[in-house]
Amino acid sequence: MKQTLQLRTSQHLALTPQLQQSIRLLQLSTLELHQELEQLLSDNPMLERLDDPLDHSVRLLADGAISQGSGNDSIAKPEAAPAEGGDAPAAAGEGEGEGYEGSESTGNGSDDGDWGASSGSKSADDEDSRPQLEASGCTLREHLLEQMRVTVQEPRDRALMEMIIDALDDNGYLEEPLEEILARLPPELEIELDDLRCSLVLLQSFDPPGVAARNASECLSLQIKRMPGVPMVTRRMAITIVEKHLAWFAQREFNKLKKALDCDDEDLREAQAVIRQCNPHPGAEYASGESDYVVPDVIVKKGRNGWLVTLNNDVVPRLRVNALYANLLKQGRSESQMNGQLQEAKWLIKNMRQRFDTILRVAEAIVERQKNFFSHGAVAMRPLVLREIADTLGLHESTISRVTTQKYMLTPHGMFELKYFFGSHVATEAGGEASSTAIRALIVQLTGAEDPKNPLSDSKIADMLGEQGMVIARRTVAKYREALKIPPVSLRKSL
Repeated sequence: MKQTLQLRTSQHLALTPQLQQSIRLLQLSTLELHQELEQLLSDNPMLERLDDPLDHSVRLLADGAISQGSGNDSIAKPEAAPAEGGDAPAAAGEGEGEGYEGSESTGNGSDDGDWGASSGSKSADDEDSRPQLEASGCTLREHLLEQMRVTVQEPRDRALMEMIIDALDDNGYLEEPLEEILARLPPELEIELDDLRCSLVLLQSFDPPGVAARNASECLSLQIKRMPGVPMVTRRMAITIVEKHLAWFAQREFNKLKKALDCDDEDLREAQAVIRQCNPHPGAEYASGESDYVVPDVIVKKGRNGWLVTLNNDVVPRLRVNALYANLLKQGRSESQMNGQLQEAKWLIKNMRQRFDTILRVAEAIVERQKNFFSHGAVAMRPLVLREIADTLGLHESTISRVTTQKYMLTPHGMFELKYFFGSHVATEAGGEASSTAIRALIVQLTGAEDPKNPLSDSKIADMLGEQGMVIARRTVAKYREALKIPPVSLRKSL
């Protein structure tokens, strides 16, 4: 077979760098977006941000004085000089006015010369103008050591107790046996197991009650013994329950408890009330875990003509092309590499604008189809799939999936991820469809209004939903109940 060269024309799809950046920005969460933006700002001098988070922070000058001024004064001053010669407007035009400002002009960012000087408008007596410092919390170890310094005087006893304190976990439990702690100690110290037991008993008398317990039974027992105002008979019965029959108590085996304790319902109810006052994790309140906060991307409010959807301006970055560098490019006094950086800055601003416009369009389409949810709550949620929103907006389902992932909406009913408004459907007897989210809300309502002495079983809940026209199996009810973290009927029963 003879080898020849041939020319062939064909078409294929290719993702340009601009399209790749647009897709990447669309799927990022708000936190990831700002992290990506900070990296791009540090790599590209042609790009600048108008809403610097450090504008109103307290700054320390070179001479040690405190400055309350804007941190962007050094950027604003070079832009003010070319404005007199008339070149700055042309330079801004060179950047095609590429300033993506997510918020409406309110007077603090319309003038390039003083957009960073709004911090001076606050009074010196205003509490918000002073730096707010958060006090460091006291850990469980520090709390126990402080009590030990007041109670224990001997250095040897302090060392033993401090060693036990260091062995406690975050919940305040001593999971390591005393024998293992003793095995780690050098023999020449001549420390016996009774010494550790005495230190442990003293430590268990410290605050919070139940600390240094070796299991849940001991933790609850220590708290009940120190609980004031409890009758002796009730206290003794509660201690017996937590020390010998805690598994029956957790499984709501009340008949077995009454038979083992030889008591009636009233006595068992009083002991149950005492046990419920205990804290099974006494050290958890001293944990140093920080709360995670979610900032909404869109906000839904009630208007005169319906529900209004707006972008949250606090998460929308305000970007623009640096006018000074753009002016240098126009005059031909810069390197050719900056031409590429200028184009990248324009792409980023355009893609950032497109990202938030797409989020707003998708949020408006969701609100339009879930009006009943915003008016009546989760029980009025209707079935919704990604394809329905994609067909309405002329977008692909993958785009809708990226928009609704890790994007949040603030509503009068709370904060929800955009994916929350999408859900499968369950058929009704009338031939319609009911949203799985609405069914979950109904299950919460039914279990919340049930009789504690005779809670509803999964079969009973399925029958009650069937009476409302929703065809749903018992196993489906059990699946939804477990997803809602509602205990089974045996664990919801009370005296």
